[in-house]
Amino acid sequence: MSGNKQIAGGDGEWLQQSLEDDDQEIYQIIRNEKERQRCGLELIASENFASAAVLQALGSCLNNKYSEGYPGVRYYGGAEYIDEMERLCQRRALELFKLNKDEWAVNVQPYSGSPANFAVYTAIVQPHGRIMGLDLPDGGHLTHGFFTEKKKISATSIFFESMPYKVNQETGLIDYDKLAENAKLFKPKIIIAGVSCYSRHLDYKRMREIADENKAYLMADMAHISGLVAAGIVPSPFEHCHIVTTTTHKTLRGPRSGMIFCRKGVKSVDPKGNKEMYNLEKPINEAVFPGLQGGPHNHAIAGVAVALKQAMTDKFIQDQKQTIANAQHMAKLLVDRGYNVVTGGTDNHLMLVNLKSKGTDGNRADKVLEAIGVACNKNSCPGDTSALRPSGLRLGSPALTSRGFKEADFDKVADFIDRGIQLTLEIQQVIGPKAPFKDFKDKLYKDEDICAKVKSLKDEVASFASAFPIPGFPLL
Repeated sequence: MSGNKQIAGGDGEWLQQSLEDDDQEIYQIIRNEKERQRCGLELIASENFASAAVLQALGSCLNNKYSEGYPGVRYYGGAEYIDEMERLCQRRALELFKLNKDEWAVNVQPYSGSPANFAVYTAIVQPHGRIMGLDLPDGGHLTHGFFTEKKKISATSIFFESMPYKVNQETGLIDYDKLAENAKLFKPKIIIAGVSCYSRHLDYKRMREIADENKAYLMADMAHISGLVAAGIVPSPFEHCHIVTTTTHKTLRGPRSGMIFCRKGVKSVDPKGNKEMYNLEKPINEAVFPGLQGGPHNHAIAGVAVALKQAMTDKFIQDQKQTIANAQHMAKLLVDRGYNVVTGGTDNHLMLVNLKSKGTDGNRADKVLEAIGVACNKNSCPGDTSALRPSGLRLGSPALTSRGFKEADFDKVADFIDRGIQLTLEIQQVIGPKAPFKDFKDKLYKDEDICAKVKSLKDEVASFASAFPIPGFPLL
């Protein structure tokens, strides 16, 4: 009986055990993932390495607290310090992006970018209302209303009516004239200025003009570029947009969370001096909670606050400049090696490489690069018809820049990418370019000669990558 009492936490000692002592299986998985990150090259454009301070906030006692509601209006007691923390995060968000608190509001409770976008549509568009976003194969995101001829893929296309806008198939650049033409026909409630794989600046001014012509709201999804916007080195969506959503873990280098900014105050004044006020903040807040979420993740909000403070430093600005310089250098290196980089280069942190001219596709190249320790992701290119065999690879520079990589280091990165794709072509030559994907994987993972080449390349990658430190904790 006494033994049971002690196990149940009589003296509480067992609750103070380290992860290593308490759960060896999970501890080892985390250690293995840390080693994979240390010995690999992370080129996934939406990934980054959070700082030790951000990770400390994520692992803090704030995880223990329920605080449904908003600062000053909670459904749980004991939230005085949670209120202080959330208000601080809101102030820092407005300060970082140079926003007047009388003209802009911010909600820092969304769990991530997808819930943030859905909350905006829920608040502003209403069920079966109309939205227009960049088509996913052309560089948009699932949550901008993606659907196919056979199926509505994203919930945003299930609960709202969606019409995509496209890029010019030859240049890879957004066709704003066609967007304007289609918006007049479709009459959307919201036009989304946001991307997941588009390497050029968006023309927010032109998009606002199109929105105004159709009495629509212009919403920017700056998830990918929020850190670049914070550093002031790419055009800011705040000058022209009514609503701005973002994740916080990409170029902003925070935890996995989201934010929604919206205009407030005076919307317009008629000739008689009557003022029309914005009505965005209250509906959006109510859509986040209680509409779509429960208690906010206070540990994540604290991590966001830490990242926002870090983003106000000169060091962060220099890192963001280096991020773009690294991406542009990598794009040029690949172009010089004969690769088709969509739009011919990049203005930001990412690029899309169309492998069709090389005789392969993103699905196969992605698997080979993963096997040698280079993490990227297959991605549709303009004109693709199959999501299962997309033509492209999306590559990004934020994570490696956070590890201290400079342009000269990306010379080696580009070389590894090229060698991985050459190995992809070698496998295809042996099994035939039209062989099933299963046969390709069997050759990659089981053929003795190919496995030896993969191991040799992976060892080279590991030797190179492990010389660069990773932000965060040394062990976990």
